[in-house]
Amino acid sequence: MQTKPFRIGTRGSPLALAQAHETRDRLAAVHGLSLEMFEIVILSTKGDRITDRSLAEIGGKGLFTEEIEQQLLSGELDFAVHSSKDMPTRLPDGLFLSAFLPREDIRDAFVGRTAPRLMELPQGATVGSSSLRRQALIRRLRPDINVITYRGQVETRLRKLAEGQVDATLLAYAGLKRLGMTDVPTELLDPEEFPPAPAQGAICIESRMADKRVNDLLAAIDDARTHEAVACERGFLATLDGSCRTPIAGLAISDGTHLRFSGMILTPDGRTHHRIAVEGKAADAEALGQKAGEDIRAQAGPGFFASWT
Repeated sequence: MQTKPFRIGTRGSPLALAQAHETRDRLAAVHGLSLEMFEIVILSTKGDRITDRSLAEIGGKGLFTEEIEQQLLSGELDFAVHSSKDMPTRLPDGLFLSAFLPREDIRDAFVGRTAPRLMELPQGATVGSSSLRRQALIRRLRPDINVITYRGQVETRLRKLAEGQVDATLLAYAGLKRLGMTDVPTELLDPEEFPPAPAQGAICIESRMADKRVNDLLAAIDDARTHEAVACERGFLATLDGSCRTPIAGLAISDGTHLRFSGMILTPDGRTHHRIAVEGKAADAEALGQKAGEDIRAQAGPGFFASWT
């Protein structure tokens, strides 16, 4: 019987803490445990500390997880809570994504200071975003706009916007909803025109493969449809060697039996893009995503991918 609290690893941003608290609350409720049986452990990651350069320049997505995963592997943490879209496609040996909470809204939120909609921004306006996918999609729709790299926590980016450093920025609507900031967006972007990042809007839990006790605990809150959808999207991403150097979008929807996936790849300047759609059994989610990645790679040809380097 568990006598000491389960230790939950997380980053320290308000959004990361909201996600950790939601996970803790769901676990306590489903297992009939007190909140005191869960200890939230805040860790600072390199990705949080270095905010003046793009993720591609300093090493990619793993910079948001490395310190947390070291403590998972050492046994100092029992499990960790992450934004799924921040997770590298390759995890350290012995760790896996064991559970997913029900997915939130997958759309991107446009927050405009000088215009309420992306297509209404004045010519030559400046939009700040740290995501290569968002940058490429903005350039595809509005090649006249100046797009700059713009990192930091949600609150930091909104403060910079209010100070006039940019005319607009984009944020995940899921994160704003979790922070109780649904009044912030001036436009919610159509996912057909502006498809989300793979795994956007999904909270995942990372744990040790060999820790049956913890994995049994987590299984009770795993949302199967989200798990299937994200497995497909991450399969697509992994096949394309997705990182913070590659503009890739993808969305899978599972009804528990059948799964539909649509994906897009773009050149960083947004001038060229390719789309793919596949569907099949939800049980084959990861394989469907991998097939979509292979098909779109063949469709685009080697010259397309040379533009990414």
